[in-house]
Amino acid sequence: MMNRLFRQRNEQPVDNQSVPYLLVGLGNPGREYRENRHNAGFMVIDKLCKETGISLSRMQSKALVGVGTIEGKRVVLAKPQTFMNLSGQAVGGLVRFYKIPLEQVLVIYDDLDLPFGTIRLRPGGGAGGQKGVASVIQHLGTQDFARIRVGIGRPPGQRDASGYVLQDFSASEQKILDEILDRAAAAARVFVAEGLDIAMNQYNGTLLEK
Repeated sequence: MMNRLFRQRNEQPVDNQSVPYLLVGLGNPGREYRENRHNAGFMVIDKLCKETGISLSRMQSKALVGVGTIEGKRVVLAKPQTFMNLSGQAVGGLVRFYKIPLEQVLVIYDDLDLPFGTIRLRPGGGAGGQKGVASVIQHLGTQDFARIRVGIGRPPGQRDASGYVLQDFSASEQKILDEILDRAAAAARVFVAEGLDIAMNQYNGTLLEK
């Protein structure tokens, strides 16, 4: 039912000059989680806020939200405050409130299955075990939304993945983390300005390849 409602809305004519893009970073709220690998999505949104001057100044639909412009287009930047596994509550609420077509939604998150340093944009697909993305899919009723996956790699040996994602980036990772986040933020800006295909062509890959 939810999927059909979203599809019906997206089939209606949309004034893209007035309807904003929604850029959502996934993570966990709270100071203790701020530098965790699992908060890479939050970190990218923070980069975008710094670059654009947009402030996440209010709570809306269970998310910290800021509204502004990127490349002359209206955007909503958001960081859900529900904790990772319930991220879809915020994303679904914002999409409905602003009546945003799914092609103008971008979800940014950490991915264990990509090596550290890799940025991968894609137009849709499954959650791949990422519970925040699974929640977004559940609440939107579809897998058809763009995403930026920020690779964090898997833990070495037999270390538990759930504990690994809730640890801070290592000292060696910190040395290039800013550059990775800068690339992800740049990819998000190109998504807004020029579309997903161009952003994919420019930014998909591993930092060491660039």
